[in-house]
Amino acid sequence: MRVLLINPYYPISETPSPPLGLAFLAAALENAGHEVQILDLVVYPYTKEHLARTLNTFDPQFVGTTAVTMNFNHAAGVIRDVKALAPDILTVMGGPHVTFCARETLVVCPEIDFIVLGEGEETLVELVKAYQNNSPWNHIKGLAYQDRGRLVLTASKDPIQDIDSLPEPARHLIPLGRYRALGLPISMTTSRGCPFQCIFCVGRKMVGAKVRYRNPQKVVDELAYLSTLGFHQINIADDLFTASKKHCLAVCDEIIRRQLKIQWTSFARVDTVSRPVLERMKQAGCTAVSFGVETGSPEILNTIKKGITLDQVLHAITMCNDVGVTPQASFILGLPGETLHTLQQTVSFAEQLKSMGVLHGFHLLAPFPGTDVRENSQNYDIQIMSNNWDDYHANQAIVSTSAVDQQTLDSIVKDWQKNFDTWLDDIKQRRDNGETTEEEAWPLTNLEHIVLIYDLMMKQVFETIEWIPLDDTNASDKNELAHLVGLVDGTIPHTPEQIHKTLQFAIEKGYLTKDIQNGCYRWNWINYL
Repeated sequence: MRVLLINPYYPISETPSPPLGLAFLAAALENAGHEVQILDLVVYPYTKEHLARTLNTFDPQFVGTTAVTMNFNHAAGVIRDVKALAPDILTVMGGPHVTFCARETLVVCPEIDFIVLGEGEETLVELVKAYQNNSPWNHIKGLAYQDRGRLVLTASKDPIQDIDSLPEPARHLIPLGRYRALGLPISMTTSRGCPFQCIFCVGRKMVGAKVRYRNPQKVVDELAYLSTLGFHQINIADDLFTASKKHCLAVCDEIIRRQLKIQWTSFARVDTVSRPVLERMKQAGCTAVSFGVETGSPEILNTIKKGITLDQVLHAITMCNDVGVTPQASFILGLPGETLHTLQQTVSFAEQLKSMGVLHGFHLLAPFPGTDVRENSQNYDIQIMSNNWDDYHANQAIVSTSAVDQQTLDSIVKDWQKNFDTWLDDIKQRRDNGETTEEEAWPLTNLEHIVLIYDLMMKQVFETIEWIPLDDTNASDKNELAHLVGLVDGTIPHTPEQIHKTLQFAIEKGYLTKDIQNGCYRWNWINYL
């Protein structure tokens, strides 16, 4: 069978990494003998015409897509286009949004034939096999679909207990070079599951309360492979890498035993780290640890069932600083019980952490489907102001409390963004005046590179440039870059100087390479295949 998996559009401002979930699904399908392609609309522009060409050339029997809440509408639009172009193709959607919104999803988007609930590898393989063998669907656990207008929810499926039984993610199907050129990280997991009960998160309900761990040797095998791909950052994307001290130390010890020189980051809770654990993580190459602090109000911490204290936050930050691991903290505004006083507590606490060298950011509460805070909003003193899923990106207020309105919440994030923009403007002014080192100017310079490279990708500039004869004197080695700048100039809204600077950077870094065929060449983003 042929299965096309689609990664729907997701803004690069949210720092996406190559789609790990789809890579796991693709690997499971390939392992079962099926042919798989991934269409990645994060780093490729989407048009219905492009989709039509893909469907015509690959001719899949199944098309599947994933979705989180904020890009559900885009994913649903792509599925509608699939059905319009090829009505006989069976369509599938998975991910946290549709897992907890199955009934509504099948009503608003009847073009979706099946919804895979929760972990999808085994369910999707069974579904494709059933279609191949002309078998019924209702015996497959973890499915939702419509049968003559009636919603069918099959028996729930237990989480996969032996996650080492899953094949390695099929990253060979993902355009990794494009993510690398955009300065985005690559991610991997060492476990699945979350034992905690935060009311704003669906992690526990999506992947189970019991944490299932991978063999540390397999984990480090994958880390070693990822380290060869040239990404600037590897993220261990477990909900909580430090959930088990034994597992965390076993992974670190294996890295140290192999003498691997790799750098990686992880997520942790402030009550699951200790100085010995952080020291071992640092020795194994961990450069940063991200903590969900959420609020500076002890009362709200209790309300949201976070299970930590502000003293534990300060202690964890101090330990990180002592061992040389960069601490990062995230906050959520608009949580139940939010008042002007608790907002001030959060802002003040964030400033205190900043004085300790903590990188921090603010998000606004997005009550995602499946979360306790959404399902029981009437008990939490919040009013949900929008059910437009496009608004669920956590950068604008879509809730209010009895004491705080949307405008007040938005103003804090806007102030934080304004301060960030002022910081960048200061770097630009000093850089343009020759008052900064290259390293000091890098945050701005890197951002400029990313914006320009993304424009090149989404406008498919290199794909539309004609092939150049290898003996073309206008494109000789001496004038090659200038020739390329001339070809690009006018296709994107950037100055020739900025285009020259970014293309030179991309070529030197190996992001741009020459495709050579039949005595001609053209530039393209590196392909790992």
